[in-house]
Amino acid sequence: MRMRKKPNLAVRMERCSHIITANPTVYRGHWLEVFGYSELRIELGCGKGRFTVDVALSEPDVLFVALEKNASVMVIALERALEVGLQNVRFINAFAESLMEYFMPGEISRFYINFCDPWPSNRHTKRRLTNERFLSLYSQLLTPEGEVHFKTDDLQLFEFSLREFKRCGFKILEQTRHLHSSSGRLMTDYELRFAEQGIPIYECTTKNTVI
Repeated sequence: MRMRKKPNLAVRMERCSHIITANPTVYRGHWLEVFGYSELRIELGCGKGRFTVDVALSEPDVLFVALEKNASVMVIALERALEVGLQNVRFINAFAESLMEYFMPGEISRFYINFCDPWPSNRHTKRRLTNERFLSLYSQLLTPEGEVHFKTDDLQLFEFSLREFKRCGFKILEQTRHLHSSSGRLMTDYELRFAEQGIPIYECTTKNTVI
């Protein structure tokens, strides 16, 4: 279903322009140097930004860059970050396919992939963010032994992802097939709703072993 454009989207985006990276290619290879941090982490598909804001607040010494292709969704994440005065997060309105244009190999320490589109049809396998073509990209961009943290409510996607991680040389560090809400744990908007409804959440943490 196509999402309706948010009212006054351009005006709302402009208010948050200082945390939007309009031309990320200029920072390729220099993110940490320019922004003054020692670690760079990427969230693919930040949605409305609950997780983005909470994780950035919890680790102020880490630079977080959140990608989101839908500006009408991202604007809510921007406003959440603006409201709490975050300094260590930047947003890019773009697709994951463009990662190599924005970041240098070995520049990223961790990817977060939370509740991405499962693309259940076999003909759409290549669009899944845990498909081989994307995992190869993450592996190149990650530091040695950098990590991918993955969460989904779709069991078929989770099982597919586990197979792809292993096939592409990632080591599974942790996995669970029924992640429950717990005090103090950082959650996305989707995860909060799923936890309230008792919907199973699947999670795995993997390590890059391809050098």
